[in-house]
Amino acid sequence: MEDGRPFILLGTAQARWRWTHGYVDDVGAAVALAATDRRAAGQIYNLGEPRTPTVAERVRALARAVEWRGDVLTVPDADLPAGMRSDVDHRVDIALDTRKIRRELGYAEPVAYDEALRRTAEWLRAADVRPAEEPPDYAAEDAVAAANPDASPPRASQGDGKASSPDRSGGTIREAEPGG
Repeated sequence: MEDGRPFILLGTAQARWRWTHGYVDDVGAAVALAATDRRAAGQIYNLGEPRTPTVAERVRALARAVEWRGDVLTVPDADLPAGMRSDVDHRVDIALDTRKIRRELGYAEPVAYDEALRRTAEWLRAADVRPAEEPPDYAAEDAVAAANPDASPPRASQGDGKASSPDRSGGTIREAEPGG
């Protein structure tokens, strides 16, 4: 996005993958609440967003937050340039169920999701934080996009049905809540 590219390329598995995140101010507020509320004594709470989006959904939300107008293209994983392939097993989501702290302590994020993304992008720009990996091979990305003219927006993950609940996009979120 910062480089002004017209698209971001994602492999199918990564695009559908869910990994719970939490904005630092939101997580700090949740920790402070749990540390000061007697009802939290002896309890374990998952912290993070109330609904875990797919990577593609998160990239699109970040694009809106920073007013980037490009496309998110999904291609078969095997078609990704070598430098974009991941060792992460995207078949298993890391989506935490955060309902317990919300239900028991009345927790709600003090910072709206889009605002948290905007602030994060602003902080990264100000700190000039860059990924540690090699610079992107834009020529290889362009070649992959050209070879996949039907590259499409990714669909939501369907998961395996275990401990899952529907989300608004029709996919499922794998959930695990410690202590019920």
